[in-house]
Amino acid sequence: MIEPTLLYLYITALIAVYLSPGPDMALVLAVSASQGRRSGLSIATGIAFARALHVLGSGLGLALLFVTYPSFQNIVRVAGAGYLLFWAWKIIRTPLKETGAPITASSAGSDMLRGFLTNLLNPKALLFCSLLLPQFTSPEQGSLFFQFILLGGVLVSIGLLFDVGYVLVADGIMQRLGSKMSDETRFRSRLEKVRNCLMIIVLGGMAVKLLAG
Repeated sequence: MIEPTLLYLYITALIAVYLSPGPDMALVLAVSASQGRRSGLSIATGIAFARALHVLGSGLGLALLFVTYPSFQNIVRVAGAGYLLFWAWKIIRTPLKETGAPITASSAGSDMLRGFLTNLLNPKALLFCSLLLPQFTSPEQGSLFFQFILLGGVLVSIGLLFDVGYVLVADGIMQRLGSKMSDETRFRSRLEKVRNCLMIIVLGGMAVKLLAG
């Protein structure tokens, strides 16, 4: 069993990480602001599933594979950047409606897949799990497998809680702005353009960051 003090330190470290700006936070905030709460929650769910796979992958030694064969890591990084650029291009190519409505009505499955692949195709997320989790495990505390599952579950759960919080904050701000100016179509149209630009900048910036390593 993991010592309570050690578990407290682990949770504190996770909170510090999830409060720091990063690709996942940027994507959740941008999607929630541009497409609403439903899309934001679907993105957060997809990211949570990807984090769970990263935990499993780090336990199976995939992170060691990335370190041993940097070229494989580069392939994954380029694929992730390409996927992000694809979504940015899709937003650019989708015209706004005259009423200023959201860019598209994407399905929950599509949004979840977007969040899942965005996180999954980031090698740094897997390396983060592989470097953090072993620091809080020890054979003296019992089954390493149980400790790994417990810590991984805590990592995914806290990450999801933070992402849901970011969804509610971003959607709430946009709802408040929209309700104040609900009768002004021109303002709503401009607001939607700002939302789309935000999405394009976030996705493009994340792609460049991945390519830069």
